[in-house]
This record gives sequence, C-alpha cells and structure tokens, in this order.
Amino acid sequence: MSIMPNYTQLPVTFVKGEGAWLWDTQGKRYLDALSGIAVCGLGHSHPAVTSAICEQAGKLLHTSNIYNIFNQQELAEALIQITNMERAFFCNSGAEANEAALKIARLYGHQQGYEQPTIIVTQGSFHGRTLATLSATGNPKIQQGFAPLLEGFIRVPYNDVEAIAKIPKSQIVAVLVEPVIGEGGISIPDTDYLVKLRNLCDANNWLLMLDEIQTGMGRTGKWCAFQYTDILPDVITLAKGLGNGVPIGACLTRGKVADILQPGTHGSTFGGNPLACKAALTVINTIKQDNLLSRVQELSERFHQGFTQALKGVARVKEIRVKGLMIGIELVEPCGQLVAKALERNLLINVTAERVIRLLPPFILTNEQADEIIATVSDLVQKKQG
Repeated sequence: MSIMPNYTQLPVTFVKGEGAWLWDTQGKRYLDALSGIAVCGLGHSHPAVTSAICEQAGKLLHTSNIYNIFNQQELAEALIQITNMERAFFCNSGAEANEAALKIARLYGHQQGYEQPTIIVTQGSFHGRTLATLSATGNPKIQQGFAPLLEGFIRVPYNDVEAIAKIPKSQIVAVLVEPVIGEGGISIPDTDYLVKLRNLCDANNWLLMLDEIQTGMGRTGKWCAFQYTDILPDVITLAKGLGNGVPIGACLTRGKVADILQPGTHGSTFGGNPLACKAALTVINTIKQDNLLSRVQELSERFHQGFTQALKGVARVKEIRVKGLMIGIELVEPCGQLVAKALERNLLINVTAERVIRLLPPFILTNEQADEIIATVSDLVQKKQG
C-alpha cells in the first residue's frame, strides 16, 4: 500500500452516506453511531451543507488572509453570538486550534514577565498530535517515541481542583481542560468543576482555556459544554462538528487576551477560507433552525434510560456515562474486539481507553435508530466474547 501504516483500519470502505447511514463498496448499509468521531453532527450529505458547499465552490475557494474574507467575518460573528466570546481565529483542525491556544497562553505569560510560562493540563486528556498538543496531552502511551516533548506543562488529575491549588504558583499562566474528557473515556467531571476552575484562575490571574473540540457545536446539548454553568472561559477551541466534515478549527478569545494575537504572531494559509466558513455557517444555522440542541438532549435521555435498563445487572459493565450525545459504557475488561463485532452487525462504534465503548451519534437520529443502537450494543456487551 502507498499509505503510511499509522492507522489500524477496519476492512470496509464507505462510498456513500445519507443521514445516519453509510454504504460500503458492496452496497451494504451501516448505522453510524460515531459520526466520524464527533464530526458529522448533522449526519452525512446533509442537504443544506451539500448545497452550501456546491454554491461556494462555484464562487470562490481561496484567496488569502492578507485580504478580508466575507464568510470568515460572518462565521466569527455567529460564533461570538452563540458563545459570548469576543474574537475568533480560524485554522483547519482541532490540533491547530489548540496550538493557537497554547501560543496565546505563552504570549500572555511573557507579557506578564514570566520567563517560563507554564500551563496546567490534566491526566487522561487529549489535545492533539502535533508536538505542542501532544506535550499537553495526558496519555503517556501516544507520547512514546516522541521525546523530548515540549516543556511548560504541569499535569494534575482530572476533576481535582484541590490538586491544582497545591501547586506552586510561580510561572503558571493558564489551565487547559476538556469540559468532558472524550478520547480518554467520556469522563464527566463534577457539575461545579469548571466553576471552581474559573474561580481559581480569577484569583491567580490565570487564563481558563477550554478544549471544546469534541464537546462543542451542540454535542452535549448546548453549543458548548461550559454553558451548563454560568462561567465564561478566556479561550475556547472548536473543530470537529464545526464543519460537519469540512476541515475547520477555531480559537475564540475574550477579555484580557481578546486581541493578544497581533500581525506576525500567528497565522494559517488555509484557515478560515470561504468554503470551510460557509460550511460552518450552514451548520450553525441548521442547528438553530431545526432546534437540534433540544433534540440532542432528548436523544441523550433516551440513550441513558435505554442503556441503563438494558444493561442493568450485567457484571462486565462498570459504569454508563452520558452527557448529551457523548456516551461511554465502561467495562471491567478491555473490549476493543467489540468494534469489529459491531461492524459485522452493520453498526459503527468506537472503543477508547481500552475499556470504554464510545458512542458519538449524529444529532439527526430517529428514535428508531437510537433504539437500534441501544439494542445492538447492549447485545454485544451481554455476550461474552471469546
């Protein structure tokens, strides 16, 4: 093969998608409970997104960020309106959005007179695979072989504000966390976790930076997961569901770092191009028009009740965790083989952190499709695998 072997790929190739369904080269249909890993919240080939992409492709794909880009300005205003942030920087991926956030934190620290600005991150986190975001990530397994990693990070347990409070304050400039840990196993913190972090950051003049790449754009039933509280972060990163499959990332800022990136400090050749921004604008408008945030919450309750009932008393189930359409079923033993077993039954799922079945279905699921996912996954869990 001519492709680098850095992915472990399943023996299937998809050629068409519609809503929550995908079809392979043999014409076989699969129910997608993964959404391209929290990307296609509107499902596949959504008519509004398809139309917007085709229309924009016939007008203009790329100029450069040395010129004004109308769609980019519109998208920035739309994101500011739904998040209450102040400024937006656009890039092409979640890792790039987090790179921007890390640079913002370091620049802020140097402006405060710190020689070695340090960012607090958490165990079990995932922020990307570039060298800086890999250094921030709390997964030693995926860091192996890439030393020396970047300095300037202190790692603490997730959902433990007291652990942060005990750290010497010198050189710390920011806290970077996921409101819900996604790749690390759908870990949902205490309801006051972000509030306590906000208070701690305010008391120490630190930045609170939230990686909403997996949780954002409606995935938890709010535009962003932090909106289940009354706080505002200083920096938010978005990607995944923002473009419904068109690559785009965003770093949003407010307050003391709203305008910290000045000409020459950061940039992106393709970031915020007219096509990606048009797709993202259409995603936002569709979520609003179709009232999909409420639908996510309805489906979330259906999944929670359905799995709780179906898996009650199953010894191999350790815990069921649900936040919006982020669903984690933790088993007592590794269960990676269930991904292939589900594929055999025409269902796409994921296993992360070795023992957690991760489901990230699209927002446009029907009740019948949700029930099919519940029934199939529950049956797979109940059957002891050889």
